[in-house]
Amino acid sequence: QVELVESGGGSVQTGGSLRLSCATSRSTDGSNYMAWFRQAPGKEREGVATILPRGGTFYAASVKGRFTISRDNPKTTLYLQTDRLTPEATCMYYCAADAWVTSSRWFARAAYTFWGQGTQVTVSS
Repeated sequence: QVELVESGGGSVQTGGSLRLSCATSRSTDGSNYMAWFRQAPGKEREGVATILPRGGTFYAASVKGRFTISRDNPKTTLYLQTDRLTPEATCMYYCAADAWVTSSRWFARAAYTFWGQGTQVTVSS
């Protein structure tokens, strides 16, 4: 079992930045693959960024160049640096983890077993 707790959300104006954090209960094989997802009201949850066990990162086209995913060396905290935010980024942001995720499913919600409760990001124009 892997427990995930997100923090760092808040309200910013267009062009602003936020750094989201996701603390894991401990570094285990269960959190080898980690990702950030987001969900707007009435919309599907979508993958935003993923980080692989050896540090490789991949991003959704909508955030590439503006968001950066990273994790600390003990692999107990996952981060998402969000820059140049726009109102379209107003969502609940979730971190997710699993022991193994195939490359074709890195941005698939169903591929991840463990989820946090989410942190709200609101961007005003």
